[in-house]
Formats: sequence, C-alpha cells, structure tokens
Amino acid sequence: MAENSLSTSELQLELVDKSPRTILKRAFEKFDNIALSFSGAEDVVLIDMALNIKKDIQVFSLDTGRLHPETYQFIEQVRNHYKINIELLTPDYKTLDHFVQQKGLFSFFKEGHQECCGIRKVQPLQRKLLELDAWITGQRIDQSLDTRQNLPAIQEDSTFSTENHPLVKFNPLAQWSSQQVWDYIDAYQVPFNTLHSKGFISIGCEPCTRSITPNQHERSGRWWWETDKKECGLHAGNLK
Repeated sequence: MAENSLSTSELQLELVDKSPRTILKRAFEKFDNIALSFSGAEDVVLIDMALNIKKDIQVFSLDTGRLHPETYQFIEQVRNHYKINIELLTPDYKTLDHFVQQKGLFSFFKEGHQECCGIRKVQPLQRKLLELDAWITGQRIDQSLDTRQNLPAIQEDSTFSTENHPLVKFNPLAQWSSQQVWDYIDAYQVPFNTLHSKGFISIGCEPCTRSITPNQHERSGRWWWETDKKECGLHAGNLK
C-alpha cells in the first residue's frame, strides 16, 4: 500500500465532486496494489485517463466464455491501442462443466441469471480481488437509478471485503452521464465496442444482452426477461 494517512471515509469526503482524473490520481497515490476492471466504454475512458497518470497500470477483464465476438475483438483492440496487458479472468472449468451438464447452456432464461453470473463472473472476480488492496470500476449513477443512485467515488467494497482482507473500490465516473463518456470518447478518439453502433448500450454476455431503442434506458437490454433490480453480483453491494 502506497499511503495509509487517510481512511476510506476521509477519502470519500475529500473526493466528493472531484473530477475522475483527480479520483484516479488519489487512487494510485494511496494504493500500489490496485487494478482497473475493464469491459465497456466507461472502462476504456478510465484506461485512457489512467495511463496519463501512471504508465504501469494493472488491467483485468472477465472472459465468461459467452461474450459477443465483437467484444473479444474489442479487448484485443484496446490491448493493441494502448500497448497494455489485459489479464483475462475465466471461470473454474470444473465448476462450469458441472453447471452446464446439470442445467444446460440457457438455464438463466427460466431460473434467473444469478447462478450463471456467479460461476462465470463473480467467482473469477473474487479470486482476483483477493490479490488486490483496491480496484477501479466504470460504474455510473445514471446507469441504474434502481441500484446505483447512492454510488460514491470511493467505498469499502461490502461484497468482496473479508475480515482479514479489506478491499476498497473506486468509481471515478460515478457522477458522469453517458453523454460525458461519449463526448470523451469522441474528443480523444478512444476505442469502443462496435456493438455500440448497432444499438447496444450496456454490453454483457451475448445471450443476455440485446440492443435497445432510443427511448429505453441503457440497462433495459440486460437480462430483459427479468423484472428485479439488475446487478449480476459484481456490484451486489448496490442492492439495498
């Protein structure tokens, strides 16, 4: 850990209404063992900003085995564009094999997405986060007013912290709108997933993501057959 002078609650007060760059700078000042989670447009904006602050950032991405072909191409595009390594986190094959043999490939349409997401996303992320002191996400408040309305710039990760392993989560884009994200992408020529040009806004696994119409909220295309609050488990602490 780079610095221990401020507690998480003190940092929360310091970083209220601060810019994403300021939040990232403080994150890297406070933590050496910190990584950025990458999957979508917000995360590439953060990579672009972060590399102007610290050249040797650690980046990881969840490879569920069910992503769109365009998303795999996007991962390689980002890797090559920024000349960075992106660590791909994959499910435990024994657990996944058993699940598929017992439930098939599309059980989530009948039973909900939580079990599949738990195996393909939450468990691999949990293994990674046990190695870290802090991580950085691209969450925004306006992505989901049902689950993210109280999202702070920095928080204790109530989902993945343990008694012996406290974990801090930074959300530098919490206060940004979707328009601000895309204005940045346009201004700085940041790579983006080609699915965005086909009506996909929030992009997850291929079976569980679809394009939306202009008048729909961006999360409407995720797990559209469900009516509950839509979090896959990576940010379960948002569910109150």
